[in-house]
Amino acid sequence: MPKLARALQQLPPATAAAIEKLGADLAVARLRRKESLKTWAGRMGVSVPTLQRLEAGDPSVGIGIVATALWLIQRDGELGKLAAPEHDRGALEMDVRKAEELGRARALASAEARTVKRQSKR
Repeated sequence: MPKLARALQQLPPATAAAIEKLGADLAVARLRRKESLKTWAGRMGVSVPTLQRLEAGDPSVGIGIVATALWLIQRDGELGKLAAPEHDRGALEMDVRKAEELGRARALASAEARTVKRQSKR
């Protein structure tokens, strides 16, 4: 049995659960379309065992295979939105913190400049 990549061993539990749900949802989509594993795997260009791993939520299945499965059910358009910068909360929060820090720094500099100006007028 191949060694599991360290990144997969460190997969957060919520992420692992989401991958398992995606696999189960893809299995349901295939079954609702009354497609066999063999037919669906053939349409995807993968082996039946690979499709079974995908449907079981195996996180080592390649993203291209996942994308192809999503394409088969006409959901691949969502891939382009998954990591879109406008939805990156962590980066947005960092941008807000930087803006707040800049605002505080400018307010402090302005206050100091006013103080210096007042003192020079005396």
